Amino acid sequence: MRWNMLRLRPYKNCDAAAIASWIGSEYACRQWSADRYDHYPVTAEDINENYSQTAGNDSFFAMTAFDENGAAGHLTMRYTDAEKRTLRFGFVIVDDKRRGMHVGSEMLRLAARFAFEIMGAKRVTLGVFENNPAARRCYSAVGFREITPEKPEVYRCMGENWKCVEMELLKQDFNAAARQ
Repeated sequence: MRWNMLRLRPYKNCDAAAIASWIGSEYACRQWSADRYDHYPVTAEDINENYSQTAGNDSFFAMTAFDENGAAGHLTMRYTDAEKRTLRFGFVIVDDKRRGMHVGSEMLRLAARFAFEIMGAKRVTLGVFENNPAARRCYSAVGFREITPEKPEVYRCMGENWKCVEMELLKQDFNAAARQ
């Protein structure tokens, strides 16, 4: 089955309702946002309020993947260095009805291309919880590789300690894979 052509655009407030609807449980919410929201369920208003705090920030970008059927996925990008050479992806989520259709990997490829070709990044990083093997497989399929950070991050979620796995994608590796 072929899905519709996926595109990427800046986040709009009207995307929040769809994104909030994809967070089907508190467990999924924590895998998506760690401790960034202090309650569940997260509402469209919560998401818009969170992003309103970044208005005018030239180092933070919320993006929505969409096709002819509407919003299909979402992620954020933020520079982590003063030179603006490293972008970090976060809040990666896909419409749960579209999982297993390669929407997540296609969204990440579009975002990586945008990061490297438009934003000038040389490296893209992200963190994923150890207990989220589906997301780890998706990121690996796009070319992200696990790296060992100087100080591993652990978050307290749902009464447990969740280890964050750090991953990176280098521009030269992404470009080499695209040529194959």
